[in-house]
Amino acid sequence: MRKIIPITVFCLFLSVTTWSQVISGVVIDKTDNSTVLGANIVEKGTKNGTSTDLDGKFTITLTKGLPAVLEVSFIGLETQEVKVDKATNSLKVYLAKDSEILSEVSVVEQRLSEKQRNSALTVEALDILAIKETPAPSFYEGLGNLKGVDLTSASIGFKVINTRGFNSTSPVRSLQIIDGVDNQAPGLNFSLGNFLGASELDIKSVDIIAGASSAFYGPGAFNGVISMNTKSPFIFQGLSTSIKGGDRNLFEGAIRWADSYKIGKVDYDNFAYKINVYYLRADDWVADNYRPIYESTESENNPGRFDAINIYGDEDLAGGNDYRDISSSVDRGTSGLGKFYRSGFNEIDLVDYGTKNLKTNLGLYYKFSPELELSYNFNYGTGTTVYQGENRFSLKGIQFFQNIIELKKENKFFIRAYATNEDAGESYDAVLTAFKMNEAIGSNTTWNNQYKNAWNSASFGFRYGDSTLALTGTPADFPGMSIEDWYNGPYQDSLKKYNYKLKEWHQNVLDAVNSISFDTPEPGTPEYEALKKSVTSKTFAEGGSKFYDKSALYHIMGEYQFHPSWGDIRIGGNFRQYRPNSRGNIFDELVLTSRLENGVFVTDTTIRTIINSEYGFYSGIDKKFKGETFKLSATLRVDKNQNFDFNVSPAASLVYNINEKNTLRFSLSSAIRNPTLQDQYLRYDVGRAILKGNLSGYDSLVSIESFNVYREDLNRDNLEYFDVDPIKPERVITVEGGYRTTLFKKVYMDANYYHNWYTDFIGYQFGLEVFFPNNNPASSPQYIQAYRVSANSKTQVTSQGFNIGINYYLTDEFSINGNYSWNKLFIDGEKDPIVPAFNTPEHKFNIGFSGRGYNPFKKEGHAFGFNAVYKWVQGFIFEGSPQFTGFIEDYGLLDAQVSYSIKKYYTTLKVGSSNILNNQVYQVYGGPTVGRLSYVSLLFELQ
Repeated sequence: MRKIIPITVFCLFLSVTTWSQVISGVVIDKTDNSTVLGANIVEKGTKNGTSTDLDGKFTITLTKGLPAVLEVSFIGLETQEVKVDKATNSLKVYLAKDSEILSEVSVVEQRLSEKQRNSALTVEALDILAIKETPAPSFYEGLGNLKGVDLTSASIGFKVINTRGFNSTSPVRSLQIIDGVDNQAPGLNFSLGNFLGASELDIKSVDIIAGASSAFYGPGAFNGVISMNTKSPFIFQGLSTSIKGGDRNLFEGAIRWADSYKIGKVDYDNFAYKINVYYLRADDWVADNYRPIYESTESENNPGRFDAINIYGDEDLAGGNDYRDISSSVDRGTSGLGKFYRSGFNEIDLVDYGTKNLKTNLGLYYKFSPELELSYNFNYGTGTTVYQGENRFSLKGIQFFQNIIELKKENKFFIRAYATNEDAGESYDAVLTAFKMNEAIGSNTTWNNQYKNAWNSASFGFRYGDSTLALTGTPADFPGMSIEDWYNGPYQDSLKKYNYKLKEWHQNVLDAVNSISFDTPEPGTPEYEALKKSVTSKTFAEGGSKFYDKSALYHIMGEYQFHPSWGDIRIGGNFRQYRPNSRGNIFDELVLTSRLENGVFVTDTTIRTIINSEYGFYSGIDKKFKGETFKLSATLRVDKNQNFDFNVSPAASLVYNINEKNTLRFSLSSAIRNPTLQDQYLRYDVGRAILKGNLSGYDSLVSIESFNVYREDLNRDNLEYFDVDPIKPERVITVEGGYRTTLFKKVYMDANYYHNWYTDFIGYQFGLEVFFPNNNPASSPQYIQAYRVSANSKTQVTSQGFNIGINYYLTDEFSINGNYSWNKLFIDGEKDPIVPAFNTPEHKFNIGFSGRGYNPFKKEGHAFGFNAVYKWVQGFIFEGSPQFTGFIEDYGLLDAQVSYSIKKYYTTLKVGSSNILNNQVYQVYGGPTVGRLSYVSLLFELQ
């Protein structure tokens, strides 16, 4: 930041401008106080004019000087003539509805954003009114109802937005920005939904740009961009507060205050500030799926239990627990024992389901002229929630700090710099916690041996193996029958017949082993809490399950725009530096060295500093032909990460406005995605495997399939070894076409098709490191370690999809909307061992009916609104870690809300419910069941 300040000051002096003839302001719809984008502002008596931007703001340089008259107009609103006597940057122009011409105006034109009209890419948008009208409990959750948008709920506090597939809970292929600033957690390389984002009171609009967009946004915008824009304190001033309460002890409160002043001898407000505070509290959804994991070899009827989805510590990690095959055993003391599992710990007893979220923002803004603005923003977020990645994690007291400074001149240039720091707080890995608690009580190997011995040991009071044979009979009871036939016939039949009795015996043995041989405390007892705290208070490196992560991200970027008569040109660039800091708990930062001291080798441990830097440059040209008929855009971006070669991302698009109602769009774009910090430097032991980054490659890993074959006959010749090449950037080429049309002035349709070709697609591969102590072919492995290694695909991966959305605006107040999405991934699984984690339904649709600004009582300033949306999602395979990979069933959700606003009292009352039918659905395999969440909110806006 010390380097940023001199640069900013230098640029400030370079940006001298004459502003005495400049007028800046905002155009506002008088009906609902929303800003008007696309309004025309013309200096009366001249051809000099401009239009408002996405924020409803405009700047016009007068040609005749002051005083002057501005003509302000917009379709469906009354034209206003505004006299200005002096330069100002805070002119507010209110336009009322024009009742005489409104019936002749296409309602569609009033509802579309500028990006939706003119972009060659697929853009979905929520404006300031749509944000207020979403039936979901939050605007962020409401984004899941948009066309082509996937929403994943891992908890109330953690929701993830993705587009066009790869909808994992770690959305590294999508970029989320707030006012152009990436709000990713530096150590994770992706955003934690809106958990550390912006308050809903401060959100003005949201644009979701689907598809490869790295030309202007950088390597992170691989599959799309979620762009949130906040409210300027020069325009949106005064006090706004909201309070919400609902099911699951939901409480949400927010406050926003903004104001502006004149400092010095100026004729306009040149200083403004805003303050935002947001707080959420709720009882989170509970992950209590106690069925066997996907593709488990044991069913729910297995007497010796099974590896359950949301029970951790019951996994088969040590072996020595499978005694199903007794066909050749002389001593049949293990009869009925079968395969058994340790009891483990339920997630509900391991994590904190008391979700809390605090977000604050302080923004300071100073205008050196009506056009030149310097701003500083500080964002802070903290809270507790449950996050799902490779495991389930309890994020406790996680903190997020962000400092942002920006100098900009509207439609001319900007320089933006920011620093993001995170602190994992008291966060820990819930699954690893269970493993470590088991280890503290007794190793899995010892536990399995004790369990086996207890099954047929007189010291425990009962020989269950002998009792099983008494029920099933022995081979001697079936004369003439071979041992193998007895085992496959009468023995198996009796096990099924007396399954209930075996379950009872297994429970007796479990209770005895846990209480007598192992001091296993019951959840909720002081002993249990003490045991859990002893694990969660120590970091991974210290033998516990607590995260240590104080990673940081530093970013500076700038852009300059040229506006020659024949088109628009943009050039820009950025520099980014990551500074991961996990002290070896997450990243591969530990360095071990050995030295000889007094004849004994001593190992020293030091921590290396990892710094990862990248930079990029881009240029773009927009050119219109034949008036507004054709718009051609071309961009070129070059990116360089310190660990990889230069990468070039060209893109081109064409928008063809056939007429006022019909538009065709085509684009050919490419994008690159640098491997994340985790793809490069990760070293994280999740219990069942070590997750590894892959800068250098890995040799001689054993495939899991061949090792399973080896375990059956102990023939080393069956082992198949493979190498993993070093990770490299992922590339995609996207072809997209779309068509927009307006029918009968009331129907808007937008359809698009895309096809992606991925090269060096980044996923991961599983393999084993197996060490044999000698060359004896019959010897058992001395060391076995499972790895999940970041890797590139060996073949080309493709995906394609089709989306269509139709909005039917019945009147100004009422509309019906629907959308359908089809997405499909193509990969040759037989030739490519990569795990892609597409995690996307092939088919899904939304249907909605909404009303806004309806005044059934004909009272001035009163407005009634409602919104109901039904969503259907087809089932799909969710690919995560081995514990959390499985099938998500089809599900449907109905969200609805009604609202009533009284302008005189600046208030809006809203009652709503998500999943109003209370369907218990899983959106993430291993995650919680999501049910109904009803709420009541009150919004107060004194502006």
